Amino acid sequence: MATGLFDAPRNAPEPSPTETDERYRALGGTTIAALVLALLSPLAFFDWWLVVVPVLGMMLGLVAWRDIAARPDVLTGRPLAIAAIVISALALVGGLVHLTLAYNAELPAGFVRLDYATLQPLRGDPQNVAPDTATALDGRDVLLKGYMYPGKQQRGIVQFLLVRDQGDCCFGGNPKITDRVLVTLAEPKGIDFSPRLTKIAGRFAVRPTGADVLDGGVLYHIENAIVR
Repeated sequence: MATGLFDAPRNAPEPSPTETDERYRALGGTTIAALVLALLSPLAFFDWWLVVVPVLGMMLGLVAWRDIAARPDVLTGRPLAIAAIVISALALVGGLVHLTLAYNAELPAGFVRLDYATLQPLRGDPQNVAPDTATALDGRDVLLKGYMYPGKQQRGIVQFLLVRDQGDCCFGGNPKITDRVLVTLAEPKGIDFSPRLTKIAGRFAVRPTGADVLDGGVLYHIENAIVR
């Protein structure tokens, strides 16, 4: 008997339930997000705060794996979830090891780490007087990280202010006196200006300089300095 154009043939095989289930299982958004973060997880090798990327990749991968296990008839992508977990975990461990080795290697022998918190006066103390935590390091070889305060000179800079953050140095602010350190380089050729975080190693000195110098003066110096 003839059939219409849209009639199904009588002898056409019906799809099995298994085929239907496989055909309509979806790749969950959590799995896709975990895989994207896993691909971005090598960013953990570049800075400490970027280790959050592989951590999130692992967490989302575990959530995706759990969801797939709970709803296997609806969701697919278990190998991708496992891959995201593995890649993120490897990047996390590798990034932490790399950053730790770099952190230890940046400090020259005999130097101590200096940070801007050490240079700040205690609450209630004068804001233009060096605290005991700073004077205790006077004459010591230190390593300090900060940002170059921009000036007119862009190349061959041998003396510059190293300030605490980019908010002060890059947006027209005048950093407070305890957030600025006058750096004098040992290399007479100097360096070029950079907006990036700069690591300076040299001899620390507490020596107030008049307010008519360098937009408000300085309390702190790093002399005979090199860029790490």
